[in-house]
Amino acid sequence: MQAARFYQDDPAWSDRCVILARRIAMRQRVRIDYQFRRQFCHHCYRFLVPGASLRVRVHSGRVVMTCLSCHQQTRIPLRRKDGPI
Repeated sequence: MQAARFYQDDPAWSDRCVILARRIAMRQRVRIDYQFRRQFCHHCYRFLVPGASLRVRVHSGRVVMTCLSCHQQTRIPLRRKDGPI
C-alpha cells in the first residue's frame, strides 16, 4: 500500500490512498488483503501508524486498537498457538 510511503511527508495524502484503495476494491468486488485491512481505521478510514495515529493495548486476551482521530476501538482476539509451551 502506497499510504505508508506518503505518511512521513503528508498524512492527509496517505488517508487519500486508503480511500482510493477501498473505492477500487469495492468497484472491482475484491477483498482488501488481511495485512492491509489492519492498517486503516474502519470507522473514519484513516491510515494507522502505531504511536502517531493509533494506540495499541493488550487487555483481557484482546488487542485493543484505538484510532486517535475518531477514538473508536477495534478489538481483536488473541489466539493461542497450538504446540509445546
